[in-house]
Amino acid sequence: MMDRAALRLILLGVFLISASSQPVKKKQNVDIYSFYINSTVTSRYATTVITSRVANTVNESQEIQFEVKIPKNAFISKFRMTIEGKIYDGVVKEKQEAQQQYSRAVSRGESAGLIKSVGRTLEDFKTSVTVAALSKVTFELTYEELLKRRLGKFELLINAQPIQPVADFKVDVHIQEKPGISFLEVKGDLSTDDLANAIKTTRADKDAWVTFYPTRDQQTKCKSCGENGLNGDLLITYDVERPNHQGEVMVSNGYFVHYFAPSDVPRIPKNVVFIIDRSGSMSGRKIHQTRLALLKILSDLDEDDHFGLITFDSEVKTWKNELLKATKDNLETAKAFVKEIRDRGATDINAAVLAGVDMINRHPREGTASILILLTDGDPTSGETNKERIMANVKEAIGLKFPLYCLGFGYDVNFDFLTKMSLENGGVARRIYEDSDADLQLQGFYDEVAVPLLTDIQLTYTGGTNLTKTSFSLYFNGSEIVVSGQITDNSVESFTTEVIAVSKGSNVTYHETVMAKDPSDVPPEDEDFMPRLWAYLTVKQILERQVLLKGQGKEDEKKKALKLSLKYQFVTSLTSMVVTKPQEDEVEVADKPKEGGEEPRPPVPGYSQYHFSFSQPGLPGQPVMGWVMVAAVSLEGLCCSVYLLHLLFIQGFMIAVAC
Repeated sequence: MMDRAALRLILLGVFLISASSQPVKKKQNVDIYSFYINSTVTSRYATTVITSRVANTVNESQEIQFEVKIPKNAFISKFRMTIEGKIYDGVVKEKQEAQQQYSRAVSRGESAGLIKSVGRTLEDFKTSVTVAALSKVTFELTYEELLKRRLGKFELLINAQPIQPVADFKVDVHIQEKPGISFLEVKGDLSTDDLANAIKTTRADKDAWVTFYPTRDQQTKCKSCGENGLNGDLLITYDVERPNHQGEVMVSNGYFVHYFAPSDVPRIPKNVVFIIDRSGSMSGRKIHQTRLALLKILSDLDEDDHFGLITFDSEVKTWKNELLKATKDNLETAKAFVKEIRDRGATDINAAVLAGVDMINRHPREGTASILILLTDGDPTSGETNKERIMANVKEAIGLKFPLYCLGFGYDVNFDFLTKMSLENGGVARRIYEDSDADLQLQGFYDEVAVPLLTDIQLTYTGGTNLTKTSFSLYFNGSEIVVSGQITDNSVESFTTEVIAVSKGSNVTYHETVMAKDPSDVPPEDEDFMPRLWAYLTVKQILERQVLLKGQGKEDEKKKALKLSLKYQFVTSLTSMVVTKPQEDEVEVADKPKEGGEEPRPPVPGYSQYHFSFSQPGLPGQPVMGWVMVAAVSLEGLCCSVYLLHLLFIQGFMIAVAC
């Protein structure tokens, strides 16, 4: 076994060789003289436009980059470059067609490139274009997203990182909410004391405005600034008034949207079982952070809740064989058990989840809500290891009686497997990023499901068609159910919604009738938002449930999502945006990154991530790059992992750099 010092030397050697072989990049003489971010939120649906105007300030042509970060839940819907009065629009095409166009460009020796990058909460959009001497270029990117309510608030995240101080820098946000805005707050890296006078908020009944106009001087001297200007986020949080427990219904242009978030029902006591992976790969910081999160979560349980703890590696260990009430004594005993959780062994997910299901099934309680929460960081390696059989076993055991939530810790976890298993059982999968705040991420997820208010929610809409999801196993306090659809008869005078659910063991019903032609619902300039919201939500939900579909049904759903993506020009996992540049029809393709996908890999903790541009000797103009799988050794805990290496051909040598 290699010792730690040897590993450091080997890894450091690789990076020194690669760094010394990298050509020195000439600093660009460009001036970003204007950078605007304009975001309009209409009834939770946000459309954000980023406009960057850049001048080439030298007497020769040069490449100018445009790089921005957008929220992971957003769909890019427009990209435009304007160079010397000529407009170059990105066009969204079916992914295969776009890739063929990209491949043809590569085969011609053009420096085409894929635009792909994944961050933790943001995605990178990056492109470049050659601009003539003393000329200008304008980049304009539009993306759209439906804001999701978590813990009683909506969040609009705006990233500002223009790469240099900008003379004319503006962020304008306008929020319109029909029932009114109950609170508004601006937070984030850029909401600091030294930038306080650059942020202004204004509210007027149903509208709110946030502006952020930092001076050039402020962009270099604030806490999250430097010689490259701003580098941080603005996080705008708000919630709406809720005078009507039936929810908020809006109708316009043959479409409707229903926001349902009742608060007039009591909390439902819950039965929650935590299934914790303690296999060898959880060693070190992962298991430590898991213990921290569990200790805090146990402290937050209500006394009428019942809970169970299961740990597993190649063996399954239960804290107690039955669910226990969250009394002070039981919680103290449970915390002592949690403090002793240690990593060891392999990973028997099948036996562990089935043990959790059995624990809940053996202790049914009327008027409660049951929840299973699985935390794991790896593939099943012990017991039943066939993933299809594991999913079949779990699905049969749960029988849709309660949801399973799967939390995937780190990047090596098989996130597709966890996603499918969650969706099959009425839950969701969430990635827990291996970072210093992983314990807070775990706790934050639990907080979202900590207070169930309704179970078995069914929403029906007389005269509605092409509906988004209308059946939900649980509704949690602080969240919101959103349903959208089309209205079959545009001549109807009124539109009726009905919600049937279970609250603490008894049925509750909500009815709402709205005028279908109420001109006050949506201002004329915002009528387009409702069909776009419906399309966005429809495509999102189809893509989420694709993993559960098979055969013709899967193909039909895929065609529907593709058709909507093309109609509304959304860059989704089914489409790509083709950008044709002025240099001899040079082509780039923007793809929607996949959560947990193979490319690109995230940075290895403790290492730097590098990007190189190069050509293989003897093949001028044709970029050569590749990925190979290798075993890398983590310096923390000497735990083996698999990472991708980027092959670089530089000065006749092949160098592998971890990415």
